[in-house]
Amino acid sequence: MKDFRNYNLLAHNTFGIDVCCRRFLEYETVEEAQAVAAILREQQEPYLIIGGGSNLLLTGDFPGVVIKSGIKGMEIPPRPLERGVGGEASILKCGSGEIWDDVVAYCVAHDLYGAENLSLIPGEVGASAVQNIGAYGAEVKDLIVQVEAVEIATGKVVTFNNEDCEYGYRQSKFKHEWKDRYLMTYVTYQLSHTFEPKLDYGNIRSELEKRGIGASDERLTAQLLRQVIIDIRNAKLPDPKVEGNGGSFFMNPVVPKEKYEALAALYPDMPHYTIDATHEKIPAGWMIDQCGWKGKSLGRAGVHDKQALVLVNRGGATGAEIVRLMETIQRDVKARFGIEIQPEVNIKPTPK
Repeated sequence: MKDFRNYNLLAHNTFGIDVCCRRFLEYETVEEAQAVAAILREQQEPYLIIGGGSNLLLTGDFPGVVIKSGIKGMEIPPRPLERGVGGEASILKCGSGEIWDDVVAYCVAHDLYGAENLSLIPGEVGASAVQNIGAYGAEVKDLIVQVEAVEIATGKVVTFNNEDCEYGYRQSKFKHEWKDRYLMTYVTYQLSHTFEPKLDYGNIRSELEKRGIGASDERLTAQLLRQVIIDIRNAKLPDPKVEGNGGSFFMNPVVPKEKYEALAALYPDMPHYTIDATHEKIPAGWMIDQCGWKGKSLGRAGVHDKQALVLVNRGGATGAEIVRLMETIQRDVKARFGIEIQPEVNIKPTPK
């Protein structure tokens, strides 16, 4: 187990915020996670559970303990194939400290399908189960079979099935009722052996057409689809090593159909995605762009010039400066569209 005092967190947040914590603990086994839980129970001080830091905005030094999973490994447990939605399926058990995109690459390389649309999403396996990560018409909740963790209050190893987690759009019980109650150890996913490409979200089809490939083309493989999505993301999202950012900063709001129809009458070209018979999803990035924020800055914090959903550190910005930009954008969107957009990133401490 790694145990450091007065530890700098610059390498553990992709926004590039230079802050420290009083103590940093990283567990690499279930037993070490139980030892960390014991330390937290004994010391009774603030703690923060992090992953890769890609969904985290730190607004100052953390006065307590920061905990991270270092559990690695991916394996297909020895059990009979199951029949999934797309035909035969296998399960894949992954350590909570594995890089998520490494899991997607592993799946594609081993003919396990269903995760390819989630390519290049930053973060780790444990966070995938907490956040219910999603992109390009896919959500990880549709793959998760089981989540294993250590309960901090008791040190017990606990197991949750998919239904227990109550997944929703970028939501789970781990973000609300169970927030900060568990240390993630393993997540098990179910992948199909039948490749059924999802092409209807964003500009996937148009990018394939540029390469001369149609939806029914036999050259359309999971590896190609993964590469197309990687290329799309790289083209519009900044590299955090060059310009600090936390990926998509805001969640796309889901609104009642009546609200969408009223806005559509004013903005006929407004993009939207149908959720169900009574709800529509409106891209937050589009609304931010309409408010004139794309490419603009507020001090050392700014909005990416290619994707308005991404807030960036122009260089030396503090977490407080990013929050000030966030709140200004929220006010502008609310004033113009009557919609409150909420951050997807975890802000510590939470702004009032």
